[in-house]
Formats: sequence, structure tokens, C-alpha cells
Amino acid sequence: MTTPVAQRPFVLSTPAAPVERHGNVDLHLPTGDGRAPAVVVVHGAPLPPGVPDPRDWLLYRGYGALLAESGVVTALVSYQVAELSALPATAEDIATMVEQVRADPRVDPDRVVLWFFSGGGLLASDWLRDAPSWLRGIALTYPLLIPFPDWEIDSRFLPVDALEAGSTVPLVLTRAGRDIPVVLAGIDAFLTAATVHGRPVQVIDVPDGQHSFDILDHSPQSEAAVLAARDAVLAFLANN
Repeated sequence: MTTPVAQRPFVLSTPAAPVERHGNVDLHLPTGDGRAPAVVVVHGAPLPPGVPDPRDWLLYRGYGALLAESGVVTALVSYQVAELSALPATAEDIATMVEQVRADPRVDPDRVVLWFFSGGGLLASDWLRDAPSWLRGIALTYPLLIPFPDWEIDSRFLPVDALEAGSTVPLVLTRAGRDIPVVLAGIDAFLTAATVHGRPVQVIDVPDGQHSFDILDHSPQSEAAVLAARDAVLAFLANN
């Protein structure tokens, strides 16, 4: 029997951090006193009906533990996109959750990174277009950056077009070499547009990785890619 996606183990073994649930936001908390930088993790979408809350997936809990161990408050947000026409409302919900995280007294509100996974990549568009000063970087892991051919979505949610706006927020993108064609095509289009518009992107390649390599491909290559992405995020947060 195939293991459900929510139960597939994360590629790295990291001790779990204390976790607090506040509405649709889970906070994975580092040790130590004082305010810490934060990473807000935006999972993929749309999700099939009946799938467990992504905050409970071993995948995202693994990222939460990994970042908390590195001294970062990690916020896993929960949302659902039942219809593509709901993307604008979903984007507003995510922006509200980001502000909820920034308002937590344990968080340094001026040092935040947003990390988008899979289909959540489309929701990076607003932040790519107009990054606030407190947003220190955007991470994209096997991101969907163009819609599937049969999807009709608001032009607001086209990350490739959003690069035209002239924002300078730092970017890191993890690319799985054996990803599905539409994801790879979107990444190619995104990187081409980034070059045209002078937007540097740090690319972390996982040549043998599948989509969701961080739970499907337990290999040194996958481990190294996850750690490289973490290190890039930490570097964004360390910059003054």
C-alpha cells in the first residue's frame, strides 16, 4: 500500500521544536529569549479533498523543526483553494496570517522570509511584485510558476510577469530535475524573465529529484539541497 503523502517522512531527522497552534497558523519555536527572525511556509495548492491539514504533514513539520533548530520562528500556515477563482481571497488570507506572525512578540517583524512550495508558488506573485521592506527574501521549492494549461486564473497570479515590477527582494529557487513538465517549464520561463529584468536568483538543483523530492527521494543529494535552501534563507535573514 502506498504511504499517504502526509505520512511520508521528511528527508532529514531533526528533533521537533515546541509547536503552538493559533487558528490557521502553527508556530515552531526555537530555544532562547528575545525576538527571532521568522519564516512563513506556504504549502502547495489546490489540495485533493480529504487530505489532512498540511501543518500535520511530516514534510512541513520537518521544515519547521529544521528552521527552529537554526534559531528561526517558523510559521506553517493552513489554507485551501477550493476553486481557482478564490485565489484573490486566499492571497488576502495569507497576507493576514503573515501579519499575525509579524505581530507575535517573539518575532522580529523586520526580518521575515516567505517560503513557497509547489502550487503555492502562484501565491508568491504579490510579494514578487511589491516586496515590503521587512521581507528579507523569497524561497521557492519545486514551485508551480505558470498555471496548468486548463487553468484560468487572474493575471495577478503569474509570477513570471510579476518580475517586471522592479522589486529587488532576494530569491532562492530549488529545482527538481525529474519534476513534472509544467513545473519545469514554469521555472525555465521564470529564470529567463529574471535574467531579462535583472533579478538574480540563487538556484539549487536536485538533478535526480522528483516533485516533493524532500519526502520521495531519501538521498544525500536531497539532503544537501534542503540544507542549501535552509542556508540561503538564513543568509537572507542575517542581512541587515
